[in-house]
Amino acid sequence: MRVANVNGRAWLLTGDRTGVDINHVSANAFPTDVRQLLPELDRLGEWLQDQPPDTIETQVTSFELGDLGPVVTDPPQIFAIGLNYRSHKDETGYTQAPEPVIFTKYASSLVGPLADVVLSSDTVDWEAELVAVIGRPGRNIAAADAWEHVAGLCVGQDLSDRERQFAAAPPQFSMAKSFAGYSPIGPWLVTPDELADPSDIEIGYSVDGRVLQKDRTSNMILDIPGIIERLSRVVELRIGDLIFTGTPAGVGMGHQPPAYLRPGSELVTWAVGIGEIRQRMLES
Repeated sequence: MRVANVNGRAWLLTGDRTGVDINHVSANAFPTDVRQLLPELDRLGEWLQDQPPDTIETQVTSFELGDLGPVVTDPPQIFAIGLNYRSHKDETGYTQAPEPVIFTKYASSLVGPLADVVLSSDTVDWEAELVAVIGRPGRNIAAADAWEHVAGLCVGQDLSDRERQFAAAPPQFSMAKSFAGYSPIGPWLVTPDELADPSDIEIGYSVDGRVLQKDRTSNMILDIPGIIERLSRVVELRIGDLIFTGTPAGVGMGHQPPAYLRPGSELVTWAVGIGEIRQRMLES
């Protein structure tokens, strides 16, 4: 299934710009909010199988990309994994640590898949990421069971103000990555069963038509089940939590000389089999 936040309501998609309002088509059997719907996705799938085809087909309507909001607007927690691709670790010069770098992003930085973002400085960097959305809570989740806790996947950008990040010692990851609009996600939630292999997805990023990042999630140092296992040893994962799973090589900080975003730049971030998100950078 592909589930989107269309004007604040949960929609089931039938195409890239068509779908149905889940609450409406089900006669209030399912909630209107995507986060509330997440633990109901299995039941929704069963309900859909029991419906005659015209139940959905006769109520399909279209929407505009600008109608899409963040897949989850109010996640209880947002986690992000740093240096999780060997290629990115190598370009930064960091050595492999026994534990992953984990930080948070704040929910006020979330924005939908099509948005204008005001630059906070002239050192704002890009980081294309696959985002996992938790649909089933738990602690001490074994990696072998982790996919059962994932409601779906979406595309994300971990925009980062490098000047702010390295202004303190040690670095201020969370604050530097949580300005307004610095956590765009979308365009919709794709359940793992929709993907040929949810552990091996091509992700990439381009700015103004130039591809700067391209890799596969199978090259992550710690895969999604491993991330979930590590996180849940310490915290309780909750329904609607977002996990930014890391970025591959090609960030601006790794260029010689460093290259950062400028007003007017258009960012396109994609994950094959899921979709793409677009942001335009504005001057502060």
